[in-house]
Amino acid sequence: MLLMMVPGILFLLLFFYLPILGNVIAFQDYQPFLGIKDSEWAGWQNFVDLFSNPDFLHALWNTLYLAAWQLVFLFPVPLVLALIVDSLMSMRIRRIFQSIAYLPHFLSWVLVIALFQQMLGGAGFINNTLRQFGLDAIPFMTNPDTFPVLVVAQMIWKDAGWAMIIFLAALASIDVSLYEAAAADGAGRWRRMWHITLPGLRPVIILLLILRIGDILSVGFEQFILQRDAVGAGAAEVLDTFTYYTGVVGGGWSSGAAAGLAKGVVSLVLIWAANALAHKFGEDGIFARKVR
Repeated sequence: MLLMMVPGILFLLLFFYLPILGNVIAFQDYQPFLGIKDSEWAGWQNFVDLFSNPDFLHALWNTLYLAAWQLVFLFPVPLVLALIVDSLMSMRIRRIFQSIAYLPHFLSWVLVIALFQQMLGGAGFINNTLRQFGLDAIPFMTNPDTFPVLVVAQMIWKDAGWAMIIFLAALASIDVSLYEAAAADGAGRWRRMWHITLPGLRPVIILLLILRIGDILSVGFEQFILQRDAVGAGAAEVLDTFTYYTGVVGGGWSSGAAAGLAKGVVSLVLIWAANALAHKFGEDGIFARKVR
């Protein structure tokens, strides 16, 4: 088992931990041809310029706004799907439902956006149907005002089924005798769910919620950059796309690194705060509080 872990550990070291050393360019006036060693030191100036940049502040606000949509409307869906699957009596129907729900997770965002374009685009199935009935087409894919709804719908379709796996595993760990005892006492399906299922899932729900809060500034890169031109930067610009266009496209390597580093630090603080809050309510959170 330890040998099987070696490839994963090497992957984390090479692609996650080793690149952390490159964050030093956030404190430099980095020039690629000079390298890290010979680039001039800039101190905190990149961060000062970053937080006085209206484009960065707009991307930050957009990220928080879209993350709030995802947290409110996307997070509960896998839980609801898991409860539905768990309530299905037929094992065959349960497996078919699970397979259909899992499948979109393995599709790339390019294919997902293309499928939504075929259904909701200006020349898509729905708008062509509306035109056949003499109705005006609806700009589902190009309307900046409804873009948050579109983004959440795409994420639900793609990833809700995959996220459901964790809740199904947690449901399988709940003692069946609790349901049998509750049913013998006359508790109906809703009471069993409220008093047994949801309390049994509470540690997992809190754990996933903490991780989601810590990752709240990462609302998705591919999904937004693929639709940025359609709805405009005003609606689809988030921290990840801002970092890409500032650092890679615009050549502002130090500014892009500063934006990425600031995002990582804020995410770390959010995880710590959410975990501390979980401890206040008597939950373990990501890790249990040390008992002295």
